[in-house]
Amino acid sequence: MVVEQKPRTLRERYGAELRLRRLAAGLTQGGLAAELLCSSTLVSHWEAGRRLPNPDDAQRIDLVLKTDGFFFRWLEDLDARYAQYFQAVIELEREAVQIRNYGSLLIPGLLQTEAYALAVFQAYRPNHCSEPLDEYVVKRMERGRLLTESSTPVAWTLLDEAALRRTTGGPGVMAEQLHKVADMAEAGRLRLHVLTFASGAHALLESMLYLMDFADASPIAYVEGLLTGHLMDQPAEVEACQRAYTLALSEAASCQKSVALVRSIAREYEHAHHADQDR
Repeated sequence: MVVEQKPRTLRERYGAELRLRRLAAGLTQGGLAAELLCSSTLVSHWEAGRRLPNPDDAQRIDLVLKTDGFFFRWLEDLDARYAQYFQAVIELEREAVQIRNYGSLLIPGLLQTEAYALAVFQAYRPNHCSEPLDEYVVKRMERGRLLTESSTPVAWTLLDEAALRRTTGGPGVMAEQLHKVADMAEAGRLRLHVLTFASGAHALLESMLYLMDFADASPIAYVEGLLTGHLMDQPAEVEACQRAYTLALSEAASCQKSVALVRSIAREYEHAHHADQDR
């Protein structure tokens, strides 16, 4: 017997409801697609939660299924403030009981300071304007409250030394950023480990990684590249990612030594910042 997995994200719930209403109307995916003048593949993506209909499509869905604006109104309530490939991650991390992440070249978004986040956003926009960037920073800081204003989820962070040494935003910005990470670790809010350069090659060398565990659902893994992200929920893939994280963690410095190293590098940045100001 095949048991359907319970929808997790708002997108998946939206898609599941669309499927139920379509079946209640006696329509196949192809039949609904014909009524909407779109492809059955697109309807399949909507029902799987991989994509959302645009407002015009949602209005046509309501017209065809006679749902009195239901799907259009629900679409407005869905948070579309993040890139489509990252939206599901935002929804899932709010439900996670444990989060483990690995930062290869960057401090993970949940831990970033405003100044550090701004420097990251500026770096990959050649003609950036302050207003849109400020909005991106605000959204990132809102995400960070998951760890700074709550005792859950349990949080682990594994950082490559490269993320600590790459001067993002200048010495002053880096000093503030690294002190924040060390403060969280010393306060017990974050379990911190650093993969030093002396560790050499390790199991996560090729990618960042984000792992999430849930109280009543299977774990999730997420990896990201330039303008793309991949969310994994297949057990074999997730287990492989968890195994890679464990292997890399075994090569990292202890929590105590990691915090001391982060503090030390932060002080180096502070000295460099003061020297720049004295010039």
